[in-house]
Amino acid sequence: MEENMNNEMDMGIVKISDEVVGVIAGLATTEIKGIVGMSVGAVGGITQILTGKKNLSKGVKVTVGENSATIDLSVVIEYGVRIPEVAIKVQENVKRAVESMTGLTVSAVNIHVQNVLIPKSEDNNIEQIEE
Repeated sequence: MEENMNNEMDMGIVKISDEVVGVIAGLATTEIKGIVGMSVGAVGGITQILTGKKNLSKGVKVTVGENSATIDLSVVIEYGVRIPEVAIKVQENVKRAVESMTGLTVSAVNIHVQNVLIPKSEDNNIEQIEE
């Protein structure tokens, strides 16, 4: 049985691009309640609200080594949620998703909260507060 595994490995190599890991991380981020968007720029950049089909790797920076990945996420948080709790859930979900789908070890998931989205008035308009 070991011989078959070695032959399969000798067929070639599989490389996973940073962008693929970024899309997986972006999708895993959007699954968490309290995350309403991704911030493209590090300092007051354009904020992308997660409605409809968007580029899910925006706001995600990935550094992939041979067997590990470090992921930086710039997120927009919903007003009123506990930011540390949301951040921990995002870290856990992103780590689980990337490791299970790619086989890479995620060495770090860094969360950068760039904006808070708050209701502007009772008619559900929203206002962004930027750092």
